[in-house]
Amino acid sequence: MDIALLYFDSCPNWKITDERLATIAAERSDITVTRHLVESIEEAERLGFHGSPSILVDGKDVFAAADTAVGLSCRVYQTPDGPAGAPTVEQLQAVLAHA
Repeated sequence: MDIALLYFDSCPNWKITDERLATIAAERSDITVTRHLVESIEEAERLGFHGSPSILVDGKDVFAAADTAVGLSCRVYQTPDGPAGAPTVEQLQAVLAHA
């Protein structure tokens, strides 16, 4: 399973997502995580980048709703503890289990 972490430098939330994905990948040999720095609005539009961090599983943004905007912004995830800048480990494990 290929996971791509898309992010931009001005948003600090990608780092915790990166740590959480690394933890999961260390437990699963079938997962490969790559990181992709999105550097311009044009690139964001071309990639369909829904904000930082975005998690693509085999090319699909697994957390994006149909109406999620594209652009260079920090993304908000709904977690059991309320809005956060990154999905929880449990949320990541759940989407990966169904991917």
